[in-house]
Amino acid sequence: MTETTHRNDTTTRETLRGRRGSDIPAGKRGNTTIADSVVAKIAGMAAREIPEIHNLGGGMARALGAVRERVPGGGSGVTRGVSVEVGERQAAVDLDVVVEYGVSITDTARDVRTNVINAVERMTGLEVVEVNIAVHDVHLPDEEEPEQEETRVT
Repeated sequence: MTETTHRNDTTTRETLRGRRGSDIPAGKRGNTTIADSVVAKIAGMAAREIPEIHNLGGGMARALGAVRERVPGGGSGVTRGVSVEVGERQAAVDLDVVVEYGVSITDTARDVRTNVINAVERMTGLEVVEVNIAVHDVHLPDEEEPEQEETRVT
């Protein structure tokens, strides 16, 4: 029989606030620091691996992200819709998603949550204490993505 426990101690999200990165003890040979942006990229990639996820980010975030991607050095958009808080040994993740029409949102959220937790914990060694998912939109089959203008260098 499997026993489920709930965390009601000081390992809550509040203990993660205000920290800039993760310091994972490595013994006498040094420390490894993992930046928030690294955890955000891992979480964003893991969320996008779920086929029922159409996109990440709310409407405004997607629009600004599309503009940012066209600017040289503006980033790849992997972390759009992803927010993380990283502590010394734990991380919390918030995701804003758009799902495909017709899928079970609860099943999709479960799959995303599992994939994000597995990826972050496997790659960083951090314990993921929570993954919060906000579904901002449903992508309809006949909806077209906003057209992105081609960037030309002259």
